[in-house]
Amino acid sequence: MLINLENVGKELSFDFLLYPAAYDISFSPFLEYSSRSTHLKAAVVGLLNTLLVSVCGIVMATILGVMLGVLRLSNNWLVSKTAYVYLEFARNIPLLLHILFIYGMIVTVLPPAKKAVGFFDVIYLSNRGLYVPSPVWEEGIKILLIIFLLSISLVFIFYYLAKKKQELTGKTRPIALISVLVVLTPLVAAYFLTDYSITWDIPALQGFNFKGGVAVKPEFLALWFALSYYTSSFIAEIVRSGVLAISYGQTEAAYALGLKPNRTLRLIILPQALRVIVPPLASQYLNLTKNSSLAIAIGYMDLVATIGGISLMQTGKEIETMLIVLCVYLIISLTISAFMNWFNYKTRLVDR
Repeated sequence: MLINLENVGKELSFDFLLYPAAYDISFSPFLEYSSRSTHLKAAVVGLLNTLLVSVCGIVMATILGVMLGVLRLSNNWLVSKTAYVYLEFARNIPLLLHILFIYGMIVTVLPPAKKAVGFFDVIYLSNRGLYVPSPVWEEGIKILLIIFLLSISLVFIFYYLAKKKQELTGKTRPIALISVLVVLTPLVAAYFLTDYSITWDIPALQGFNFKGGVAVKPEFLALWFALSYYTSSFIAEIVRSGVLAISYGQTEAAYALGLKPNRTLRLIILPQALRVIVPPLASQYLNLTKNSSLAIAIGYMDLVATIGGISLMQTGKEIETMLIVLCVYLIISLTISAFMNWFNYKTRLVDR
């Protein structure tokens, strides 16, 4: 490779990462970016955009997949068949077509910015995206953020202690209700009982578009929704197979003890089904993350579109840019695999 590069007057070098990128990125919610930023910063922005759509997609796909998998097992014929038709439609059409379809719907069906749909005069939806207020990072919001993080830590500690108590005594605690109170009560008290206030940047129409707030671009929305419901169709079948793998005697025993169907599913069936669900579920999470590279088809500036697309064409560094893209995706995939392997280990059957 080095000899061939030398023959065409090139050398293997990553110095280009420190050169100005000279192109714009329309969606950069985490970092300040301009065309004068370096190719390295453009790559970081692309990586963050990839991680954002992947994490959001995994969360939504998991929720939809579990719901649809349970609906497929419903005794109601209409509900079961409706879920079946939806799943067969979603998973038998190429993902790229789903992405283009959702993006086309957002761009053509939603009104332009001047006729945007407003919600309480602070949230606006148009074909330019979803505009929501954003907090101004002053001293007040920093204090509230610290309180929020401490509350989340207390929730995890309470969850751990409640599970230990349940294992020892069999008594359950209202974990969800108490967790919400632990998080909200300190925040509300700090907001009303102190002088710390939050200043909000409200989006407003200026010219042909909105200024201020946070703009969720249609490219992100289209990619997020398409990845989520496409992957959820596969997760639903995994969940269905996992539930069916549990002996029906478990359900009958739960009913005999007086448990309702929803608690039977949540407390008895799904925890046992996780041992069957988790291994193939890891593959779906990996597929969703790698499929996010199709974002380039609708102009969403992810890792492939930035360092593996525009930066590659501007610098002519094919080998270097592709090495960066491949290594980053490899690290992300190995991280997801390691986490899912750990989770699979925690949910395994314990040998006695």
